[in-house]
Amino acid sequence: MINCFHLSDFSEVLNNLIGNIDETYSPIFFKIDSEKDIEFLNNLPQKYPCINIYDKIIDQLRELIIIRNPNKKIGKEDLKTLIRELLGEENEVNYGVWAFYPWENALIHILGEEEFFELRTSRNLYKITKEEQANFSKKCVGIIGLSVGQSAAITLAMERVCGEMRLADFDKIDLSNLNRIRTSIKNLSMPKAIVAAREIALIDPYIKLKCYNEGINEENIDNFIFDNGKKLDVIIEECDSVDIKILSRIKARDYKIPVVMDTNDRGMVDIERFDLDQQYPILHGLVNNLDYKSISNLSIEDKIKILGPIAGVENMSPRMKFSLTQIGKTITTWPQLASSVMLGGAIVTDTVRRIFNGEFTKSGRYYVDIESIVR
Repeated sequence: MINCFHLSDFSEVLNNLIGNIDETYSPIFFKIDSEKDIEFLNNLPQKYPCINIYDKIIDQLRELIIIRNPNKKIGKEDLKTLIRELLGEENEVNYGVWAFYPWENALIHILGEEEFFELRTSRNLYKITKEEQANFSKKCVGIIGLSVGQSAAITLAMERVCGEMRLADFDKIDLSNLNRIRTSIKNLSMPKAIVAAREIALIDPYIKLKCYNEGINEENIDNFIFDNGKKLDVIIEECDSVDIKILSRIKARDYKIPVVMDTNDRGMVDIERFDLDQQYPILHGLVNNLDYKSISNLSIEDKIKILGPIAGVENMSPRMKFSLTQIGKTITTWPQLASSVMLGGAIVTDTVRRIFNGEFTKSGRYYVDIESIVR
């Protein structure tokens, strides 16, 4: 359940945020249930003229009634009557909750959690059943690396394949990242994890989020996996650091958590079902006897030699193979294209959903190579 404040306490809550707004990525919920709250709402534009108020609750109620009555043609007057009945003793201002997004200076009137969930996922039926959707809401997904991982995180949120996400990346948004990360130039130099979390919160404020802006390391990975006693149900690993790729899988195997990775080339998705087979070799046995602790000290050339088998260099596209030879010469790192990143987010989301449904139980590597399919 979400924690709701009285709107009349808005000033006090806002004052407590001063100095922390740059680190904020979840909205603050307010409830209006007194004359004092209503009076504050009426005076809010004068007291805080910089705050934008968005109240489209009637449109949400109208749509909620329509999706609950798919076999009826409801006229405008009937719709007004049904909205009044749904409101009951409350008026439209009191209904639902008001979500305040500090980084947007926006106060938005939305449905309460259960009705919001019902309406927002209604267009998933029956590609996803109500029972499956309810089960997904209990799932927790950890994502390491928020370049390719951002696409997966947002797609998971849009499809509502989980109710909680932990987002880890030590890096910040650079202008060159905007060739494949969906964000605004106003977010330059912002932590990648916070940028992704804010994007998700604006889609679905009820998804629980936690950011690890320092990325994943030996000191915090156990907490990342077991935050507040809730174990991750899947790890999506999309980081560039080879040592963290290996460390995250060692921990995943110890704790019996499946790992999914998209490599951003030829639509390759890599799946390791450590939840079903705790003896399964890390990265399919491609890094046997490799000490991950020694990798961080290697040169770029030596890291690429290790990364090659991990990324499946023998099956890489010709342009990606050539790009690897140019790292440290004509380019600083391997290329990633928005089209491939978006495709990767879709493939990862579809895979995770089928893992949660028990429809997919394999470990292995699979290719959704657009160039070989559309030709």
